[in-house]
Amino acid sequence: MGVDGEVVHSLVAARGQALKRYAFLLCGDDDRADDLVQEALVRTLARRHPREVAELEAYVRRVIVNLVIDESRRAGRWARLRPMLRTRQASFDEEGPESRVSARLWTRELLSRLPPGQRACLVLYYLEDLPIAEIANVLGCGQGSVKSQMSAARAALRRMSTSEDTTNTEEEDHELEPR
Repeated sequence: MGVDGEVVHSLVAARGQALKRYAFLLCGDDDRADDLVQEALVRTLARRHPREVAELEAYVRRVIVNLVIDESRRAGRWARLRPMLRTRQASFDEEGPESRVSARLWTRELLSRLPPGQRACLVLYYLEDLPIAEIANVLGCGQGSVKSQMSAARAALRRMSTSEDTTNTEEEDHELEPR
């Protein structure tokens, strides 16, 4: 059973603005603060938690903090991967929708050149934010295999992103084959 809807309604009515201010202080964005509060309330409704408004508020605040921390970790991982996905020919500034679309297409192109196992490891690690042990569990292999697949994928992305041309050569195709 989830939390009583009346308790959540009371919490939002009495402390909703305080929760939003709290979220805003953590993320610095008004719209994102709304989203964080909403996500925290949804997650709270899905589980069994205290029936008192004060205890429920403390739980919702903790969920908001966890959401912000998780986003920060995910953004940090992408920040480390993003430079590997760029080339001298395709340097995308962060301005405008056209460059964001171009960057996404370029990222897809580079990822599509990777073998499925390497691509899966990168996506599960950087996009889904899964730890190595869980990736190994999902893919049905050992943690060492996941680490070696990720290392090979990062090396391949580095090679591809620093090469002058963006087309696969026979040598690159051979380097990207699964081992």
